[in-house]
Amino acid sequence: MESVSDRLGTKLLIFVLSVIAGSVDVIGFLGLGALFIAHVTGNLVVLAARTAAGEHASAAHLLSVPVFIILLLAARLLAAALDRFGIATLRPLLLLQFLLLAGFLVVSIEAGSPADPSAAVMIFAAMLGVCAMAIQNVLVQISLKEAPSTAVMTTNLTRFVADLVEVWLGSDPAGRARAVARARRTGTAIAGFVVGACLGAWCQARLGLWSLVVPASLALVALVITYGSRCGH
Repeated sequence: MESVSDRLGTKLLIFVLSVIAGSVDVIGFLGLGALFIAHVTGNLVVLAARTAAGEHASAAHLLSVPVFIILLLAARLLAAALDRFGIATLRPLLLLQFLLLAGFLVVSIEAGSPADPSAAVMIFAAMLGVCAMAIQNVLVQISLKEAPSTAVMTTNLTRFVADLVEVWLGSDPAGRARAVARARRTGTAIAGFVVGACLGAWCQARLGLWSLVVPASLALVALVITYGSRCGH
């Protein structure tokens, strides 16, 4: 049975991962030519809008979705290989995410300021960020049981509101209890994403791409959290 400390560890991990997604999404959007790093399918909207306006299609926007899909596949295969050797998947995937976000930071800083989003080195840096968020999406699904998405909030917000209605109006006590538990999980993710978006915007306005220190550092924090609890085991 999961202990109180394990539940708190999982909740904290969900919050931290959501902060990472919110911050990296805003930093990418503001600093890399309206590129979504976490909400990758948003790049399809940007592409469609730019095409309709007769504007040049960004290589980063074009690459983001296929790169994301390829990394989802690779991360899932890695997780399956870890499972075959009896290795818990959460820590290795969190470590990989940290390394990718650290690489995103280092390459972006080395490219200099102000950054040219269309430069090859910045496209490469952006794809490191996209890869990191693909890893996060996979680890949440396979390593954190019953966890909500930490990167895309539309479904979470829908689920959260539906559960609030169930809590207020539902007649089945068991159903209301389940709705309360879900609302707590999704509420944690939503709150983390909002905090991350605000933090990322504030840091980007003052530090430029040095603000990527925030998601990279939090990725390390997420890894450390797993050593203080049994979340993901």
